[in-house]
Amino acid sequence: MMSSKELRTGFLDLAVGAPTQTEHQVNSSGDVSSEGSLQITCFTEDLHDVTLHFQIMKFSKQIYVWVGCNTAKFGHLYAAATTRPDNRVSVTSVLGGTSDNTGSSMARRLVLRTGLNIVLACNIPKDSPMLEAAVERKLVEKLKGLGYIGPTAGEANISTAR
Repeated sequence: MMSSKELRTGFLDLAVGAPTQTEHQVNSSGDVSSEGSLQITCFTEDLHDVTLHFQIMKFSKQIYVWVGCNTAKFGHLYAAATTRPDNRVSVTSVLGGTSDNTGSSMARRLVLRTGLNIVLACNIPKDSPMLEAAVERKLVEKLKGLGYIGPTAGEANISTAR
């Protein structure tokens, strides 16, 4: 039988942890990448007298975005991706009714700007187009800051001229 002192010493000798990913190591999705397979960003903004909560999860080939308005309700869920053969963006409502399309056009535009598949959950009130536009502006600003959206042609010319 082990004494408590021996047991404590045994626990200290254990090394617990997950292996870290190194450059050019294959991540869980099977892609060779120097980045981790999942990056999560959460932030809160006060816009138009409402508190907006954002969560952005960047996977290797898609971005999941959740936007909560004043609460942590999930809201409607949309999936958007480019489709073949002409690279048009298709959007579908995964959860929630089709009568409230707040967020579907935002998901479509995010696919066009990022080039990645987008899964967007939002509970923005459907009668607030100004709030929806402000949410999208803030989201695009954050995605640019995180490097998920490259500069537009005009911004690239300005930055190279400096």
